[in-house]
Amino acid sequence: MDGKRPRQRATYEDLLKAPEGLVAEVIHGTLVTHPRPAPRHAQGESALQTLLGGPFQYGVGGPGGWWILVEPELHLFGGSEILVPDLGGWRSERMPALPETAFFETVPDWICEVLSPSTAAVDRADKLPIYAAAGVRHAWLADPLLQTLEVLRLEDAAWRLVATYKGDRKVRAEPFDAIELDLALVWKVKA
Repeated sequence: MDGKRPRQRATYEDLLKAPEGLVAEVIHGTLVTHPRPAPRHAQGESALQTLLGGPFQYGVGGPGGWWILVEPELHLFGGSEILVPDLGGWRSERMPALPETAFFETVPDWICEVLSPSTAAVDRADKLPIYAAAGVRHAWLADPLLQTLEVLRLEDAAWRLVATYKGDRKVRAEPFDAIELDLALVWKVKA
C-alpha cells in the first residue's frame, strides 16, 4: 500500500458547489469544470438550436416531434455521470413533457458538442463513450474554427461516422435530414 487514500468520486453536491459562471460536469467520477463558451462556440450553438428548434421542436417548416434544448444537464447511469452537451434532443414520444427537475434522466436521442480547443479532447475521448454506453442514438461534433460537422450514429454500441461536412454548404444530416441545414449560418461570424 502506498499510503494514499483512495480518491472519492465526485457527486452532484460537488457539482452544485462549483463557482458560478463555469460549466460543471461529473465525468468518470471526477468533477470537470470549464468556462462558458467563447463567442464562436456560443454562436454555433445558438445557430444550431435556432435552425433545428423551429422545424423539429415547433413544427415550423418541418415535422416537429422533438425537444431541442441548449446545455441540458444529463444525469446518466443513476447520476454517476453528469454531462452537459451543448445541445440535446429528445423525440417527444420518448419524452412527452419536460421533467420537473433541473436535470434530465431520460437519455437523449441526439446530442451535439460544439468543439472548442479547450474541450474537444474531453468531448471526444471522455464524453462520446459515455453517450454511447448510455444509448444516445445520434451525435454531432460541430467545430466552428475548422467549420466542420461530423455526424455519428450509434451501431452495435459503437459510434459510426456517417458523414463529415465542411465549409459553407447545405446538408441533410441525420436524424434531422427532413430539412436542409445551411452550415453557412452555423459558422457565420458577422451580423
